[in-house]
Amino acid sequence: MKLIGSGSGSGGQRRGIARALKEHKARLYIIRRCVVMLLRC
Repeated sequence: MKLIGSGSGSGGQRRGIARALKEHKARLYIIRRCVVMLLRC
């Protein structure tokens, strides 16, 4: 996983990365739940 720093507003960018990471984790969690449900059927 690469983090590309553009150098403009590091604080805001870090917050954006954290938010994107949280959304990505939520998406992975949902996908995992769906896969588990499909496997159990």
